[in-house]
Amino acid sequence: MAPGTVDVPLEYVRLGLRFDRLEPGFVDAYTGEKRIRAEVDSERAPTPQGLRDQARALLGELDAAGLPEGRTAFLRGQLTALECSARKMSDEPVGFLDEVRSYFQVDLVLGDAAHYAAAHAELDVLLPGDGTLAERYAAHRRREECPPQRLEAAVHALSSALRDRVRGRYGLPEVETVRYEVVTDKPWSGFNYYEGDFRSRVAINADLPHRLSQLAHLVAHESYPGHHTEHCRKERGLVERDGHLEHTVFLVNTPECLMAEGLADLGVDAAVGRGWGPWAAEVLGDLGLRFDGHLAERIAAAAAPLNRVRQDAAVMLHDRGADADEVAAYIQRWSLVSPDRARQQLRFLTHPLWRAYITTYVEGYDLLQRWLAARPEDQDVAGRFVRLLDEPLTPAVVTAELSAT
Repeated sequence: MAPGTVDVPLEYVRLGLRFDRLEPGFVDAYTGEKRIRAEVDSERAPTPQGLRDQARALLGELDAAGLPEGRTAFLRGQLTALECSARKMSDEPVGFLDEVRSYFQVDLVLGDAAHYAAAHAELDVLLPGDGTLAERYAAHRRREECPPQRLEAAVHALSSALRDRVRGRYGLPEVETVRYEVVTDKPWSGFNYYEGDFRSRVAINADLPHRLSQLAHLVAHESYPGHHTEHCRKERGLVERDGHLEHTVFLVNTPECLMAEGLADLGVDAAVGRGWGPWAAEVLGDLGLRFDGHLAERIAAAAAPLNRVRQDAAVMLHDRGADADEVAAYIQRWSLVSPDRARQQLRFLTHPLWRAYITTYVEGYDLLQRWLAARPEDQDVAGRFVRLLDEPLTPAVVTAELSAT
């Protein structure tokens, strides 16, 4: 086929659906035509090498496709990531740092032990008492745990309150809905299953202890103004209004994941902002669930630098050749978690599909937090954040905008 005659967005969607046949779960959400998926499912089983070659071919067609600059940049990033995923599936040697760069358009920045020690010192002041800091921190977390039988009511109360704020600040489709369900035997605390037509199903894992002070972050991340809100606004705008077919499929280990997870982790900042602790405490207090919102906000700010420890662990495992025991001890020491919790994190970091995904939370949050703070003086947080909800921004584009400020 001659250059410029390939429908690159359509073939990109088909390619993404083929990856899901090799690795179920690779497609996080698909809202496009059922016919397209049925056609892909009826094809001969794909091979990693075939998918690699298809990604390379589409990259070669991209400049001749006549797409606007923003769409071209988005598709180039996505296809570059898919080409790398196919090489990994083919067992081709790919260095971990190169893998992360290909997936997410970022170069890893390791944490500084001095920053972790400073965070520990601040937490030490906020959590006085007997025992080690790790013991006092664990006791504080236990005091904040939501009774399992009250979890569903707490989630619904926070969702309703956050939805009201998001509807006022950002707008939502009139027919959007989120359905919550409490599940067990899952490796994550919460998960958004976007079903299309402005509907999401959000699963909350009752096996894990949920702290009252963190429930607002969980609901904001999964629903308002996080994953559900982003999916709704992009479906209404980029897909329905603009006809950008590439946004009918959401694929793991691609630049859009780093943007989506960073956006979602900023959800409470974008919906509530400073004072979120007392705000959440008031919402849950109406249910008779009590925690110190002011202290929770201060502890969250003090512990924020420790977020990077998980990424350090991935680099130690996959780039520096450290063994599992050494990495588990590192996580336990700096993240102030139990041995069991450290081992649980290791399981995620060693999964073939998910081993690099921790970067979406660490670098995604850091990149978008800095971008949000670097907004023009006459622009409020909502005016800046809505671009993340509506535009097909990439980590490379955001980094370039930051460099230009």
